[in-house]
Amino acid sequence: MKLREHFGGASGTCLWVADPYRGRVCKRAPIAVLGGRPTLIGAMARAIWRGAISFGLVTIPVQLVSAVGRQRPRFHLLHEKDESPVRYDRVCQRESRAVPWDQIVKGFETEKGRYTVLTKEDFKQAAVERSDAIDILTFVEADAIDPRFFETPYYLQPASAAAGHAYALLREAMRAVGRVGVAQIIMRQEQHIAALWVKEKALVLSMLRFAAEIADVGGLSLPAERALAKKELDMASRLVESFAGAWEPAQYKDRYTANLLAIIAAKEKGRKPRLGAIGPAAPEGKVVDLMERLRASLAGRRGQAPAREAAKPAPARKAVKPVQARKAAKPAPARAASASRRRGKSTRAGRRKAA
Repeated sequence: MKLREHFGGASGTCLWVADPYRGRVCKRAPIAVLGGRPTLIGAMARAIWRGAISFGLVTIPVQLVSAVGRQRPRFHLLHEKDESPVRYDRVCQRESRAVPWDQIVKGFETEKGRYTVLTKEDFKQAAVERSDAIDILTFVEADAIDPRFFETPYYLQPASAAAGHAYALLREAMRAVGRVGVAQIIMRQEQHIAALWVKEKALVLSMLRFAAEIADVGGLSLPAERALAKKELDMASRLVESFAGAWEPAQYKDRYTANLLAIIAAKEKGRKPRLGAIGPAAPEGKVVDLMERLRASLAGRRGQAPAREAAKPAPARKAVKPVQARKAAKPAPARAASASRRRGKSTRAGRRKAA
């Protein structure tokens, strides 16, 4: 199998090697062949920052390791004719020619078409003083931080065996009191606030957004608070409770990525891909009767047909049994037969008179 440069970010074709745990693995890209198809695999944990957790007189040397990894394949833009990668050029809009890097500066647009240029010295002057410490500012309740503030998570691991005891002591103390640390960290000359919390045996450092970055809900068109009918609220609450379950993230699969990998594998073999469904059908976009949908949803969850709460219809008339219907229909032929006999008698009498 050959995966060209436009997949996985590797240059050239893959150099496949055998791996006892992951099957065939490409040495030039994070790809393995699992179950006959290429699959992205996570790289080994690598420290991206080294420093120390600091609060009071306590210092714990740690390493920062990424807690998330990109799973979707990376694609390059290619020239369709020869599959050659397309290169971006930095073109001057006024002169319509490419500009080399040493002639490029950074500017902030203060008004349309007007820029204020900043030099490297300006950026150094604005940069926060370099620090190799995760300074814990305070400890807050575990559920006190609004989920909107959370950004990228990182794992913290002890930088040495000697730091392991202090690391474990802080971890268990935080677990016992149920609090989360709010810390400050300087990375790449930029200031960040972060939340330090416990996950199983690890300390996790999640970068937080500043309050000014969170959009206020006041600018949204939202329904005003008003009294709701208890009947409607109870029905909606029952529907919510009927969907209640445990949080099991492993059950939610990235079908889109799986389909992309299946298409890549099929195209390499000249076959038609076997794809799975991404998700439920798109909504129709119609304004519907919410109460009726709630009733139908609740009935569906119970495995019953949806019940309407309309006025009860009048009881239907009792159907006539087939035997009774046949008995009721018998007199009509009898009347027809007697009328026929009367006509026959009058006809014979008329003939006798004529004779």
